[in-house]
Amino acid sequence: MSSPESSPAPSEHQPPCVTCDIQEGIATLTLARPERRNSLSEAMMASLSETLARIAEDSNVRAVVLTAEGPVFSSGHDLKEIQSHRSDEDRGRTYFEEVLKRCSALMTAIVRLPQPVITAVEGMATAAGCQLVASADLAVAGADARFCTPGVNIGLFCHTPMVALTRNVARKHAMEMLLLGEWVLAEDAARMGLVNRVVEKGSALAVAQQLARHIAARSQVPVKLGKATFYTQAEMGLDDAYRYASQVMTDNMLARDADEGISAVLSKRAPQWEDR
Repeated sequence: MSSPESSPAPSEHQPPCVTCDIQEGIATLTLARPERRNSLSEAMMASLSETLARIAEDSNVRAVVLTAEGPVFSSGHDLKEIQSHRSDEDRGRTYFEEVLKRCSALMTAIVRLPQPVITAVEGMATAAGCQLVASADLAVAGADARFCTPGVNIGLFCHTPMVALTRNVARKHAMEMLLLGEWVLAEDAARMGLVNRVVEKGSALAVAQQLARHIAARSQVPVKLGKATFYTQAEMGLDDAYRYASQVMTDNMLARDADEGISAVLSKRAPQWEDR
């Protein structure tokens, strides 16, 4: 069923930037401004951030799929909004700092969301739109999907998309995208590690939802612990990472569902999860 509480209420004349539909524990979020190329405008970022904040507190949501309407997944920042502040007294510095702060907070919220996030990409994902894909835990791309960090082409290096990109692909692949600003086709994006799977055009959403159902069928104890641990240990040195992961895994072993899962294997039966 639809969950109207999961998206900011639209005004009388303005449709929502992001729609949210929750079914069987899976929240499907849709960027719904195709006429604006689903750019990460102030309104879009606010809507998506608020929706994610509500999902983070919803224990009924076990996985999230992020998709978009139209031929463009997301074109990145709204350049018209950016340019409109060039005439500010400080030439836009205060505004630029604030909008980048909001964007960084949005990307961080995706990484820190308790539930796994899967992007379903059809068409183009550029600049901060590509950053959105790189920030997700998993990504499925339609065969015609294309990715680009084109800032260098307009005198604006993609500094903040670089943060997510360099945490997902090899450094030389990241530098190639950032320095050349050229399109990367779906198959190449998969080879580079930016996306997990390339599927038939038009089927990215269905495949992403299938992956979400697979995740949702598991106990949420290891899924949520595992996601948080993955990103925390990745920023540590090797010895610290092993110490930290060992402590978390010890805690995980003491959970009821770990006892149930191991008992189910030994008894050759299906486990009965209680998410605790």
